[in-house]
This record gives sequence, structure tokens and C-alpha cells, in this order.
Amino acid sequence: MTTLSDPWSFFDQIYCISIDTRYDRRTEAKNHFSEAGLLDRVEFILVTKHPNNPEKGIFESHMNCLKKGLEAGAKNILVFEDDVFFQNYHPEKLTDAVRFLKNKKNWNGFFLGAIIGKIMQTEVQSVVKIQYSCLAHAYALNRSFAREFVQEPWNNLPYDNLLKKRGKEFYALSPMIAFQGRASSDNKTVFLDRMRRAFGGLPFIQRVSEFYQYHKRILVYSHVILAFLLLTLLGILL
Repeated sequence: MTTLSDPWSFFDQIYCISIDTRYDRRTEAKNHFSEAGLLDRVEFILVTKHPNNPEKGIFESHMNCLKKGLEAGAKNILVFEDDVFFQNYHPEKLTDAVRFLKNKKNWNGFFLGAIIGKIMQTEVQSVVKIQYSCLAHAYALNRSFAREFVQEPWNNLPYDNLLKKRGKEFYALSPMIAFQGRASSDNKTVFLDRMRRAFGGLPFIQRVSEFYQYHKRILVYSHVILAFLLLTLLGILL
């Protein structure tokens, strides 16, 4: 039963994927889980880094978590990656969100953090419907969707790209609370990791993405008005 004191109880199985040699990340993740009040609920899934295809390793790790949750009979499966950290977590907001999900029979995915392409308001302030873009460091799938999703074979498509492709009825906590750490990536190409860090790292990119989706109409209108004023001023000067 989901209660105000323990909204994490909505998730029947909670996993955190961690490369077996990254003791540092597991220690840091445990600290964050403890602060959020869910350390005793999280099962760490230790994996060996794929020798020649990191994206395939990520894919298999996430799929194994979902399969493990399904085998345990879970209705809702929550998956983290070990470089996750939380900011501005409020139990009452998460409680409102999971109450919404309990009453929303056709939801498929719920994200505590992600990069998103579009948001739509719902009747609950702490939940938005999203068009998912990427990142899979803090998300939940319900049983029916997970059961279909795990049937997808590896086809050289990164895991979050497959989520995006299959994504229907995806929702997110508003505002999102889970971010991916600034440590260099074990699983991405060196070039991509450098590019992300050059643009402020994934936490910054995620915040900017979310801010833009909430305020893009105002931002677009303000740019149109500014362009109009500049053209008007230019016409006066000429």
C-alpha cells in the first residue's frame, strides 16, 4: 500500500544497475538512496562491462532487470543506474504522482529523470505526460508494458532509443528529481561523453530541456516580439 511516509512502496521491485568494478559509484548511490529513504528497497544488480559493445551491455543490463522484476511478480518495476542522484525530492509530490498512476490504468512508463521532447499537463500538478527522448537512469515500467518490452531482441538500437521508439503513455514527475552524475561515462563513447561535459554535463542538459518544455511558448513569443522590435527600430533608423 502506498503511503505518504513511503511513496516508494508503489514500486514492487527496485533495481540499480552497477558495473562490478565501480565501488565508488555504488557508495555514492547508496548515500543518495539513503537520503531519499529507499536504500533498503534497492537491489544492486552487478554487471560486467561488455568487452566490445557498451551499448549492448546497457541494453542487456536493463532488460535483465525487467525480466527479474517480472519473474518476482512485480506490478511496477523501478530501475536506476548507479550514477543517479536526487535533487529537491519531496515525498508528498511523489505520493501524488503514484496515486495518479494507480488510477491511470493505461500508463506504461514513469520517469523520475530524463531528457524530454514535449510535455502535456495532467489533472495532477506533480505529473506530466511526456514525449520521451533519452536517458534511462531513473524510470519505472508497469508489468504489462515491461512484459511486451522484454521481448525486443538486441538489434543495434541503444536501450533508450528503443524506449523512445516504443514509448506510449509515458509520464514524468514534475519537476523531475533524478539526474545522472557528472562522472565520465563507462558506457558511452569518449567523444559523446566529452560533448556532454562540454555543454555542462547531463544534469545541466536535463534541466535546460525540462525548463524549455515548460516555457517554450513564452520563449518563442518573446523572441518573435524581440525580432519585431529590432526590425521596427532598424526601419526607423534607416
